[in-house]
Amino acid sequence: MIEVSDLRYAWPGASHDCLAIDRLAVPAGGSLFIHGPSGGGKSTLLGVLAGVLMPRQGDVKVLGTSWASLSGGGRDAFRADHVGYIFQQFNLLPYLSAMDNVLLPCRFSPKRRARAAEGSGTPAASAQNLLREMGLAASHWDRRAMQLSVGQQQRVAAARALIGRPEVVIADEPTSALDAALRDEFMQLLLRECRVAGSALVFVSHDERLASHFDVRLSLAQINRAAQQEADRALEGA
Repeated sequence: MIEVSDLRYAWPGASHDCLAIDRLAVPAGGSLFIHGPSGGGKSTLLGVLAGVLMPRQGDVKVLGTSWASLSGGGRDAFRADHVGYIFQQFNLLPYLSAMDNVLLPCRFSPKRRARAAEGSGTPAASAQNLLREMGLAASHWDRRAMQLSVGQQQRVAAARALIGRPEVVIADEPTSALDAALRDEFMQLLLRECRVAGSALVFVSHDERLASHFDVRLSLAQINRAAQQEADRALEGA
């Protein structure tokens, strides 16, 4: 589902690459847990995998399609069809209800809308099922996102990413605002939904206790070893 080759990414004005990944692959239905300290580049890596950020070198393919082969609008459309993204800051639309936020991918992607309707009859019914399984009471479904607690917003963001069974799910610290009981329930739901859909899951967190749920566990340092080696060589030559 995801293939990375010879990737190099640097923030504008930086003296060296913050990401230098020779190869990374996540198969259909596979789950990858990436851990590392806050500020270490985990969110940047997810942005590159999702085509939100474009590398200066190398290639990232999702379902065999290179992000570099698409225009900006093409990347947005492809992402809407095939990628569910749980952002660290949620990125909910504050004036929309919880339900309308979950349904947003179905508004932008006919493919996601059709898949959401397959199992439950309608996208709205699918959204309700996801919110119910996330533990968000029905009395909250019509509330605006800005009226929800941080933990409730996080569950809405997760339901939005999962609706319509996207082939790839990317999760950026999705359990940080949940207590232990809700965290475990959330992990079970997320993994179950991805297994049913055959989705590849890339999940980043500093909480290494979650790693046992995943097929593969890697530290960002393991993935990004080439970046550190390049930085060391740059320092030696300075």
